[in-house]
Amino acid sequence: MARVLVPLPDRDFDTTEVAVPWRHLTSRGHEVVFATETGAQPACDPLLLRGVLFGQLGADPEPKRFYAELERDPRFVSPIRWRDVAPSQFDALLLPGGHAPGMRQYLASALLQAKVADFWALQRPVAAICHGVLVLSRSRAAGSTKSVLAGSKTTCLPKYMERAAYMLTAWKLGTYYRTYPEYVEDEVRGALDDPSAQFVRGPWNLTKRGTEADHAAAFVVEDGRYVSARWPGDAYLFAKKLAERLES
Repeated sequence: MARVLVPLPDRDFDTTEVAVPWRHLTSRGHEVVFATETGAQPACDPLLLRGVLFGQLGADPEPKRFYAELERDPRFVSPIRWRDVAPSQFDALLLPGGHAPGMRQYLASALLQAKVADFWALQRPVAAICHGVLVLSRSRAAGSTKSVLAGSKTTCLPKYMERAAYMLTAWKLGTYYRTYPEYVEDEVRGALDDPSAQFVRGPWNLTKRGTEADHAAAFVVEDGRYVSARWPGDAYLFAKKLAERLES
């Protein structure tokens, strides 16, 4: 059994990107340990549970069921604190995404970035999806000016997806889908040594999502111990690829 660390903000993380990997990993006997800044119980983006716009654009029914189960997990109800994380005590690190304003607590934390850099240095499995890749791109080893991700092959939330979601909903929700003025893809590419060779956008897709039984619409990038994915539609395959690394 492996111990997997999942840091989270207090609120607004993506429902699917947390609940699907949690369900997949725990069903295979792995321990998933959650961490928040102060040890407060976290909560996902509520719009993803009820529907972002006219009941649409939210999480699918199965991930929402998984999330309802997750809310009863003692490790989720009582997470550890970021400052108490000892990277060497974990076998893998999973960095979920999310785009709503509460995510900035997690995406911009220097403390969390330092913990992530320490874990990266252990050469153990790391998985990041969507905005979670931003945490890696912003993490630097002590004394270094380069991102820990600088030499890795990766994907993240593609610019066309982020732009399309924003343009579709801005009239109602403003900058809800624009966590920062800079697109996620642009920031991640800027952290890489050779973005033209290392960044992989993946096939064009705006609506189709992978499932437990069908990964045809899903996409991940694998680079040794590191796995990255674009958005909630990749979550099932993303979780599977992390589990393969834990069990190999």
